[in-house]
Amino acid sequence: MTETAKGVAAIILSCMIWGLSGLFYKLLAGLPVLDVLAHRTIWGAVFFLLVLSAQGRVAVPFRALRLGRTLRVLAAASLLIGFNWMLFVWAIKSDQALEASLGYYIFPLVVVLFGLMFFGERLGRGETLAVLLAALAVIVLTAGLGVAPWISLGIALSFGAYGAVKKRLDMGPVVSVTAESLLLVAPALAWLAWSAAQSGAVMGGSLPLALTLMLAGPMTATPLILFSYGARRIDLASVGVLSYLNPSLQFAVAVVIFAEPFTGWHMIAFAMIWAALALYSLARWRYRPVAPRPSIRS
Repeated sequence: MTETAKGVAAIILSCMIWGLSGLFYKLLAGLPVLDVLAHRTIWGAVFFLLVLSAQGRVAVPFRALRLGRTLRVLAAASLLIGFNWMLFVWAIKSDQALEASLGYYIFPLVVVLFGLMFFGERLGRGETLAVLLAALAVIVLTAGLGVAPWISLGIALSFGAYGAVKKRLDMGPVVSVTAESLLLVAPALAWLAWSAAQSGAVMGGSLPLALTLMLAGPMTATPLILFSYGARRIDLASVGVLSYLNPSLQFAVAVVIFAEPFTGWHMIAFAMIWAALALYSLARWRYRPVAPRPSIRS
């Protein structure tokens, strides 16, 4: 298998894990959202440290946390990704996985908008139209349902802001997410101690639940490692197109497996979002600059 084929396979597998992760978190729907988030944070940090230890790099995230400016950026990133994780788990628990999938569809276009607003990036005609079409889709859905899709917007904006903050970090994704997780471990442990004192239950109160909670670590870390591996081996335009597999699977799980309501307003809004993404992808594919692909470190 060529390096490019390995990269494509890794990106597809990572997006499949992300896209189907709603099925995993549905198993934990009986637990408080903050309990699940705390366990995801702790076991994710443990898994990341094991991976870095195997690579002989376990000290790298700890060194990063001793640098003043880097620490501030990592702290902001940790709050944003923690909020994003919490929204996703809450969406699954409250039977709003469809809104979560919409958020991850909107996310790439939010990144484009943030690039325009904060990094002086310029948009072509097709990209501008794609962003406007996505915004119109949110307005249509809000008008049709009588309430804004707050979960979708929260997921898209928090993940977009997270990506914007991470542009200021000169370190690979695995190392940076490990450092971010480490910053959240102490509050996560404090929350679990308080929660256990209130409920009298530790680790979900049963062995099956305890093992499931521990699996949240590999579920968080594995797709990111695969995505980092794949992104180093294929061009970024292909990464972007393949990444739409994640919200597409989330959408399928929400509608087909969770049987969440898919109204006419949802149909119109999703059709507009899909059209916006197709237009954006076509614009990027046709007019992307011919330049050496940057190295993306893990």
